[in-house]
Amino acid sequence: MTREQYILATQQNNLPRAENAQLYPVGIYGWRKRCLYFFVLLLLVTMIVNLAMTIWILKVMNFTVDGMGNLRVTKKGIRLEGISEFLLPLYVKEIHSRKDSPLVLQSDRNVTVNARNHMGQLTGQLTVGTEGAVFGHSVETPHIRAEPSQDLRLESPTRSLIMEAPRGVQVSAAAGDFKATCRKELHLQSTEGEIFLNADKIRLGNLPTGSLSSSSASSSNSRQTVYELCVCPNGKLYLSPAGVGSTCQASSNICLWS
Repeated sequence: MTREQYILATQQNNLPRAENAQLYPVGIYGWRKRCLYFFVLLLLVTMIVNLAMTIWILKVMNFTVDGMGNLRVTKKGIRLEGISEFLLPLYVKEIHSRKDSPLVLQSDRNVTVNARNHMGQLTGQLTVGTEGAVFGHSVETPHIRAEPSQDLRLESPTRSLIMEAPRGVQVSAAAGDFKATCRKELHLQSTEGEIFLNADKIRLGNLPTGSLSSSSASSSNSRQTVYELCVCPNGKLYLSPAGVGSTCQASSNICLWS
């Protein structure tokens, strides 16, 4: 046997027989393969929808590096531009508008602004409703005015109304009347100055008419139309029938019973 024949015979003996060989398939086949493709496709569609929704939200809400929508975050705080709506309470330290721009607070019902201390206790309250503004405590402001063609009323239903200023309080009604009414007493007090009434007509209504005491009684006309304005020592005003001389008497019944 030659060398070439020996090598050929050896290789033929080492080759496996086809009838004894076993084949093992590698991979996913059948319904598993179809389920895998379905889940991959569903995941791809979900990612595309999420990306589209995210882009749409960013576009609608106007997200930027400085904020979103009318809200801008600055070094000094938060700035709102335009009209904004708050569905829940808003807690801030300071609210002010831009220069030469009005600040408008609008609500379907009342607008209430509360001020609290570090303990959470209410120290001041402002409520704007249909009848005007209601303040729970004292108010400090340089100017109070009503809308054009509207009346301005300062009212305290159950307490006193006090207006104080270190350099004076000015009340003016350029196109209407000024009226001050109270249930008990109205005090006009000046500690270092005077009370000056300047008008074409000064009327004091519902003044009582005094009568002289029996010791100094004098006859008077029943149709008396001219009276003298008298002042009691305590400052109370009353009318006395006018005569040739002054008829004001400190012993008048008005002064004795006042």
